[in-house]
Amino acid sequence: MNTENSRTLPAQLKTKTRVLIVDDQHMVRAGISMLLSAEPDIEVVAEAGSGTEALSMAREYAVDVVLMDVRMPGIDGVQATRKLVQETRESSDQLIRVLIMTTFDDEEIVAQALQAGASGYLLKHALPTEISVAIRRVAAGETWLDATAATRLVNRIRASSTDLPDVSTLLTRREQEVLRLVAAGMSNHEIRDLLVLSEATVKTHVARILFKTGSRDRASAVALAYRSGFTLPDDPVPKRS
Repeated sequence: MNTENSRTLPAQLKTKTRVLIVDDQHMVRAGISMLLSAEPDIEVVAEAGSGTEALSMAREYAVDVVLMDVRMPGIDGVQATRKLVQETRESSDQLIRVLIMTTFDDEEIVAQALQAGASGYLLKHALPTEISVAIRRVAAGETWLDATAATRLVNRIRASSTDLPDVSTLLTRREQEVLRLVAAGMSNHEIRDLLVLSEATVKTHVARILFKTGSRDRASAVALAYRSGFTLPDDPVPKRS
């Protein structure tokens, strides 16, 4: 792990996705760090054992993605995510994505994490390849939801949705189609290929979806769609090769 303080590192020299691992168990942090060390485009630059340490280190290091545990003493992962997202939104020189990672597949935690501003949710028993892919997707501004957790979240939110805007009346047919693919976990690149559009056009559709639904990011738009009863794929995250 590179512990060099690189807050002032020139953007052109940041060729790897810089990751902060947050977990109150040292062995878990060490294990994840070892797995990620095999990835040529990912670098673990720091480790934290609590939400408080995570907030401090996130300010100190030029981190791209935070792998955040949920159950920690003091400030838990959801609280730390909320504070971190709020702080980084107010910063003009630092954009940090949070990927929640835990052993719990509790849909309540998933909902809280997304509402706090997390860009994704991953279970600790995920395969090493899935962890690295999730980090890359989140770093690129995409959303990542564990398939099991996402299915439980859909069922919970659909059962409790009330007094929410009708997404189907807010969006054009093409925007609805793009939203369904976003909810299926597809990147802009994959949506571009599937719909035979330019990537710029896909980005425009996503931007309009966020604007029309009043969502701050892709995860929030998907959560709103679930809550409003908008028809989404039964399996929100398709199998990945």
